[in-house]
Amino acid sequence: MKIHLIGIGGIGVSALAQYYLAKGNEVSGSDLVASEITEMLEQKGIKIFIGNDAEFISKDLDLVVYSPAVEKNNPELLQATHYKLQTKSYPQALGELTKEHFTIAVSGTHGKSTTSSMMGLLLTQAGLDPTVIVGTKLKEFGNSNFREGKSKYLVIEADEHFASFLNYWPKIIVLTSLEADHLDYYKTLENLLSTFKEYVGHLPEDGILVANKDDSNISEIFNLQFSISNKFSIKQFSIEQSEAEKIKEIMQIPGDYNVSNALAVLTVARILKIADEVVFKSLSEFKGTWRRFEVKEGSANGKAITIVSDYGHHPTEVRVTLRAVREKYPDKKIWCVYQPHQYQRTFYLFDEFVKTFREVPIDKVIITDIYSVAGRESEEIKNKVNSEKLVKEINKDNVVYIPFGGVEKFIKENIDSGDVLVIMGAGDIYNLVERF
Repeated sequence: MKIHLIGIGGIGVSALAQYYLAKGNEVSGSDLVASEITEMLEQKGIKIFIGNDAEFISKDLDLVVYSPAVEKNNPELLQATHYKLQTKSYPQALGELTKEHFTIAVSGTHGKSTTSSMMGLLLTQAGLDPTVIVGTKLKEFGNSNFREGKSKYLVIEADEHFASFLNYWPKIIVLTSLEADHLDYYKTLENLLSTFKEYVGHLPEDGILVANKDDSNISEIFNLQFSISNKFSIKQFSIEQSEAEKIKEIMQIPGDYNVSNALAVLTVARILKIADEVVFKSLSEFKGTWRRFEVKEGSANGKAITIVSDYGHHPTEVRVTLRAVREKYPDKKIWCVYQPHQYQRTFYLFDEFVKTFREVPIDKVIITDIYSVAGRESEEIKNKVNSEKLVKEINKDNVVYIPFGGVEKFIKENIDSGDVLVIMGAGDIYNLVERF
């Protein structure tokens, strides 16, 4: 088959592109900008186009897959429709794969990428030979977000934005956490919880829900939706269970939230009859993933510093990650450069961001300009919120606003040798890591 993917640089779409390539298809794709992901795909033999142009779509294509972020008036999508080609959104295409495999879907507001990565690595090391599609890159998978397996098992990261996961039909669903997010789409927490209930209802009679007992919103779903009359079974994990202390001792990545993620993996492993010693060995060797508490050594004007690159972009993620940084480096001076992700999220969660940055145990916080996501922003909201307003409301001497273009210079002039620099956000802030 000849398959073209619009938005191929996206972390999910790029993994699906590699799946199609591994199955022997001729694969091409387009994205607005070149990136390390598009370069990686090109090296693997996928033809990459930069930009959006109807000319990228040929009449002989068998399938056109498009990212959920692609707008309806996208010229490639319009051309595919004009040629009457088969088109599927990324969630629809991935949903077809979930029906063909024994799918383990990791879901929740936080922890999806780390948990699904831990899960994919464990199943690989346990000899179950899974196919893995995750929202981050792993060194163990050749610095890729995809692993081709030959068995029935498929591990995926199931995203809730745009209710994408309603396309998926897993055998096991892992629920890590539930909190208000993507309110540009859901509008209210109640709507989000209701959609998660519908999603969990996709489990078959012999399906299993693996749920975080410590999460109050997950517990609320249990109270509202689930009872002993359910045909599928429920397994719960908790930071209070006896294995938590051992996991905390052996893991290389810090934070109670990562202990919780590991407990979810342990729970699934026991369902699959993987021996505990195999699980603990795998967890002890887990070094983390791309842009999830990724530690690197760097320098600023000749001064040696430690860099922590992290994808966190929700107030809760910011809070628990920065607390974990302080836990790991208790005696160091810690800087954080944070790039808010989307005007919509910053607007809807404004008060929570204010509270978070007032409380985090960090010596110096720089909040830079909001990263705007094309096709997902409201002009009305863009006029209501910005980083300067956020910093003004936080109203703390150690929290400042600096425009993106001035961040590098400010840090290099003011940071000291031995300091820790956290570079955080889900936009293009990660490019700053290479400058140090």
